[in-house]
Amino acid sequence: MLPFSKLFKNKKNEYNLDKDRLPVHIAIIPDGNGRWAKSRGLPRSAGHKEGSKTLKNIVIYSNNIGVKYLTVYVFSTENWRRPQDEVEALMSLLLGFLKNAEKELRGTEVKIRVIGNVKALAGDLQSEINRVEKLTQNNKGLCLNIALNYGGRDEIISSVKKIAKEVAEGKLGIESIDGNMISNKLYTAGIPDPDLLIRTSGEQRSSNFLLWQTAYTEYWYTDVLWPDFRQKNMDEAIYNFQKRNRRFGGV
Repeated sequence: MLPFSKLFKNKKNEYNLDKDRLPVHIAIIPDGNGRWAKSRGLPRSAGHKEGSKTLKNIVIYSNNIGVKYLTVYVFSTENWRRPQDEVEALMSLLLGFLKNAEKELRGTEVKIRVIGNVKALAGDLQSEINRVEKLTQNNKGLCLNIALNYGGRDEIISSVKKIAKEVAEGKLGIESIDGNMISNKLYTAGIPDPDLLIRTSGEQRSSNFLLWQTAYTEYWYTDVLWPDFRQKNMDEAIYNFQKRNRRFGGV
């Protein structure tokens, strides 16, 4: 691993980041693959392919600088409405990423976890998810959470159903239900809430992503399309985060 000072110095030395105030958990909505491809006269699948390269680079960089958790919104429950050929291309890319994860991320100690309704996915993708999660479960580096077939509202509904079932079975009293209990029933159980959420391509909405978990998350938006997102953009987002005063409802 490179020294922290070298990792954080881009060519223009624009950002002086505080290594002691890094966000523990960064969430990313990697938007703009389709527009990137369209602007170049390419099929949308080409944008997704280029975006997957960006993802690998940002995962490695995040791990190298000491970020503990990175959650990336790869495929939402609403994305099934896209053209069939685009959905198939995305799923193929995801399958390829998982199959080659140990090769692409070799030496990084990255731990991979998939969050979302995995049971609704194709069998080969489910098998690969199980394989990679088991393979990396004891790694000590960055925890990469891949949000796949994920929807924030569906996640909360699922959590409520689990709690309601325990109440109906007499295992749980209604008065025992609190925020911690709901958090522990979510896909992200055991993962701290995001400190920083980055959305690319100029869009400024949450798009049903981590609705419960981002109650006090700092949002940062950029016009940069995801395939063009680089380490310097990551530095800028972290620098902006470090300048903010997080009061969590206090003074």
